[in-house]
Amino acid sequence: MPPETSSPGPRPPHPLASPLLLPATTAPSAAAPAPPWREQLTVRGVAVAAALGSLLCVVIHRLNLTVGVIPALNVASGLLAFFLATAWRAAAERLGLGRGRPFTRQENTVIQTCAIACAGLAFSGCSVSYIFAMDRKTYELVGPDYPGNRAQDIKDPSLGWMISFLFAIALVGPFSIVLLRKVMVIDYKLTFPGGTATALMINSLHGKTEADVAGKKVHCLVKSMSISFGWSFFKWFFSGVGDSCGFDNFPTFGLQAFKNTQPEIRFYFNFSPSYVGFGLISPHIVNCSVFLGSVVSWGFLWPFISVQAGHWYPDNLGNTDFRGLYGYKVFIAISIILGDGLYNLVKIFIVIAREFCNMQSKQRDPPVQALEEGFEQLTDEKLQTEVFLKDDIPPWFVASGYIILAAISTAAVPAIFPQLTWYLVLLCYFLAPAIAFCNSYGMGLTNLNLTPTYGKIALFAFTSLVGSDGGVIAGLAACGIIMSIACSAADLMQDFKSGHLTLSSPRAMFAAQLVGIALGCVIAPLTLWLFWTAFDIGDPDGEYKAPFAIMFREMAILGIEGFSALPLHCLEICCATFFLSLAISLLKDVTPANVSRFIPIPMAMAVPFYVGAYFGVDMFIGTVILFAWQKMNRAEADGYAVAVASGLICGDGIWSIPSAVLSMLGVEPPICMSFKPSSASR
Repeated sequence: MPPETSSPGPRPPHPLASPLLLPATTAPSAAAPAPPWREQLTVRGVAVAAALGSLLCVVIHRLNLTVGVIPALNVASGLLAFFLATAWRAAAERLGLGRGRPFTRQENTVIQTCAIACAGLAFSGCSVSYIFAMDRKTYELVGPDYPGNRAQDIKDPSLGWMISFLFAIALVGPFSIVLLRKVMVIDYKLTFPGGTATALMINSLHGKTEADVAGKKVHCLVKSMSISFGWSFFKWFFSGVGDSCGFDNFPTFGLQAFKNTQPEIRFYFNFSPSYVGFGLISPHIVNCSVFLGSVVSWGFLWPFISVQAGHWYPDNLGNTDFRGLYGYKVFIAISIILGDGLYNLVKIFIVIAREFCNMQSKQRDPPVQALEEGFEQLTDEKLQTEVFLKDDIPPWFVASGYIILAAISTAAVPAIFPQLTWYLVLLCYFLAPAIAFCNSYGMGLTNLNLTPTYGKIALFAFTSLVGSDGGVIAGLAACGIIMSIACSAADLMQDFKSGHLTLSSPRAMFAAQLVGIALGCVIAPLTLWLFWTAFDIGDPDGEYKAPFAIMFREMAILGIEGFSALPLHCLEICCATFFLSLAISLLKDVTPANVSRFIPIPMAMAVPFYVGAYFGVDMFIGTVILFAWQKMNRAEADGYAVAVASGLICGDGIWSIPSAVLSMLGVEPPICMSFKPSSASR
C-alpha cells in the first residue's frame, strides 16, 4: 500500500526478470504441503487483521493529516501480523483455551493481505486528501472570495455518507484485476519488490532455522513500540494549550533558525517517533530528497519570496491567503508533484507498450533459460506455480461480480453526490480495468504506486466535464472512485506475488481482500471521524494541517477557473518547477545507476514545500541513524531496521487514540513548555 508519494524500490535488472526469490534456506518445504484455502482464512486471522487494519488506519490517517506521505507498510504489516497472531495463541493458551491450530506462513500472508486491504482505504477511498477538500474548513482556508470557490461546493464529513460511499465503490477494485494474476505473476514474472520483500520476511519468520531470529525481531518491535508510545505520552504532558508549546516546538538549532523571518518559516526537530521511523524504513535517497526539499524551500525560496511582499503580492494578507506566500507554497508543490507523477505515468505506459511488443519473443526464451537454472530453483518455481493455479477463481464469478457491483455503485453514488451523474460514474467503471492494469503493472516494474496521480488526472477530467455548477464536488468524488480502484487492484496484485512465494492460495487471498475491504469500509471512516471530532483538522499552524486537502480543492478549482487568481510570477515559477521536475526524473533514468542513485526524487522533494522543514529534519535523522547502524553492523541493520521502524511508527500511532479520547473529553495537558531568548526575561 502505497503512500501519497511512494518510495521507489530497487531498480530490477530487467522489467520482466524474476530473481531467485526463494533460496534453499528460506523456501517452504515441499514435504509440508500448503493447507486448504479455507484453513488459510480463519476467524483468528480475520480478528487479527481487523485489529492490525485499525492500527494501520490510524497511522495512515495521522500521516496523511500531518505530512501527506505514507511509507510502504506491507513488510511492517507482515511482521505485525506475525506478532499479533503469536500473541493471540499465547493468550489463548494462558486462558486455558489451547493454542489452536498451528500458525502457518499461509495464514500470515492472508492476514497481511486482509489488513493491507483494510488500511488501503485510509489511503485511497477514504483519503483525507479529497474528503477534507470538500469540507467547510478547507473552503474557508481557500477563501470565500477566491474565484471558483463556491459555498455550494461543500460537503462536510459524516459517518453515514462516508461508509455508504465506500461500500458502494470499494469492493469493485479487486474484481477489475483478479483475472490477470497469472499473466502478471507467472507469465510476465513481474518482481513487485514490496511483495517479494514481504514474502521473504514471512518465509524467514516461519522457517525452523530462523525461529530465534523471528523471536528477536518480535522482541525488538515490542520494545521500540513501547518506547515510542511512552515518549509520545511523555511529550503530551508538556504540549499545553495552543500551537507553541511542547517538544513539537523545540528550537533544536537555536531560536533564530526556529523563528527565522516569519513564524511559519523555521527549522527544528520535533522529536516525532513516527517520522524518525519513516526515515528508518525509507530508502536513503527518499530521506535525503525530502531534506533537500526542506532546505531549498524553507531555507531559500520562501524567505526570498517573503521579502517581495508589497511588490509581488499585498503585504497585509493572512498566512492562508492564496493571493500571497501561501499560494506560492501550494501551487509550486503541486507543479513538482504533477511533473514527477506525469513523467512516471508516461514512462510506465511506454514500458508496457514496449514489453507487449516484445512479449512474443520473450515467450520463446524460457526453455533456453531453464537449462541454465538450477534444479532446486526449478523445483521451487514449479511448486509455487502449481499451488498458485490450483485454487482458481471462476471467470464467470469475477465478471458477474464486477458488473453487479458497478451497477449498484452507478445507482448509489449519485444519491450521495448528486453533482456526479450516473453516466459519469459508469464512465469511471469503463475506465477502471485499464487504470487497474496500468497501476498494477507499473507497481510490478518499479514499486511505484501512482494511485494519487491517477486520482489527480480524474479530478481534472471530471471537474472540466461537469463545469462550474458542481464540478468541484463531482471531480473530488470521481477522484475517490478512481483512487479506490487503482489502489486496491495494485495492492491485490502485490499480495498475489507474496502469496505465490509463500505457497498461499489465491482464492484465500482474494477472499481476504474482500473481507479486508469490507472491514475498511467501516474502520477507515470511524478512525477518520475520531480525528475529525477530536482535533482541529486543516489548521495551517496546527499539527493536523491536512496538506493535500488544500491542494486537491485548488486543483479542482483550477480545472474550472484557470490561473487568473495566482499571485505575481507564481505561474512562471510553477512552470519552471514543473519542467525542472520532469528533467530531474528523466535524468534519473538516463544516467548510470552509480550516478542516478544520488539524484533526488522530485516528488519526495515537493512534500516539505508545503508541509514544513521539520518533517525533512526528522526523516534525515532517521536515515543518519540507519546509515551509521549499517556501517557498524550491516547484517543487523538490514535484519532489524524494519522491526524498529514499525515499532516507532505504530507506537506513536497507538498514542493517537488515547490522545484523541482525552481531547474529546476536554482533558488538556497540564504544562506548556515554550522557549524565548534569555534577554527577554530581563
